[in-house]
Amino acid sequence: MDDLFQEYENLRSEYKKIIVDAFNPDDFAEYTENLFTAHSCAIEGNSFSVNETRDLKEKGLDLKIYDKSLFEAFEILDHFKAYEFAMKNLSRPLTEDFLKELHFILTEHTINYRNQSNPGEYTQTDMGAGDTIFGDHKENVKRVPKLLEQTQNVLDKNLEHPLSVSAKFHKFFIYLHPFRDGNGRLGRLLSNFILAKSGHPLVIINQEKKNNYIEALKASEKHRDSTPIVNFFIETSMQRMRSEIAQKKNLTENFFLRIKEDPEEEQERPRGFRR
Repeated sequence: MDDLFQEYENLRSEYKKIIVDAFNPDDFAEYTENLFTAHSCAIEGNSFSVNETRDLKEKGLDLKIYDKSLFEAFEILDHFKAYEFAMKNLSRPLTEDFLKELHFILTEHTINYRNQSNPGEYTQTDMGAGDTIFGDHKENVKRVPKLLEQTQNVLDKNLEHPLSVSAKFHKFFIYLHPFRDGNGRLGRLLSNFILAKSGHPLVIINQEKKNNYIEALKASEKHRDSTPIVNFFIETSMQRMRSEIAQKKNLTENFFLRIKEDPEEEQERPRGFRR
């Protein structure tokens, strides 16, 4: 595990130099927000693509929506608000007040429509998702403050690598499942809030990796061992960084290859004529 974290840190340094530092900070923040919002909502079934999500961010409900539901649009728009709220409050500790406030923003225009529940309020019934039945909801809700307190304590004392803290928090939060809706989106947002507090790149889980993500969560819970979800977070983060670095390098190299002079063409051109 130590070797994997060292590999991650080496890649993070390269990523910061090649990608993060090369962007205008506001542009990079917007790019990351669009990417994370689209993929996090897609995991829950939202059909907006990354480009459609970006268009919705720019135009709001003035965007002409042909094959999407208004519910999906509000889910995306609320996610934007929650994300921006979290990123503007990185100095705030993990508390119940912050958790409920973030959940309220995230589900304000959707939860009542889907579940006849109120945003920012814990579930009043037991919860299930897919083929998983979670524990007694009253006991789960009681454990939420302790999870938040312990996680914040580890962060404050720098007892563990932030990526490990983020992954472990995510697993425990998902299995507490304290809200009627939005637990997945909120869990991923809070995990990235933890990373952003420590200056680390966000973990963006593509919809195509949904099954691997769920299996990592299940394996960690079944074996009472956080290694599967921690490894998944590390590998997912490194995959994103490698992909964006490679994309930038390939586009740059291919551009220069396309405009490179053809020696034969250059010889045939009249003297004194140069591009």
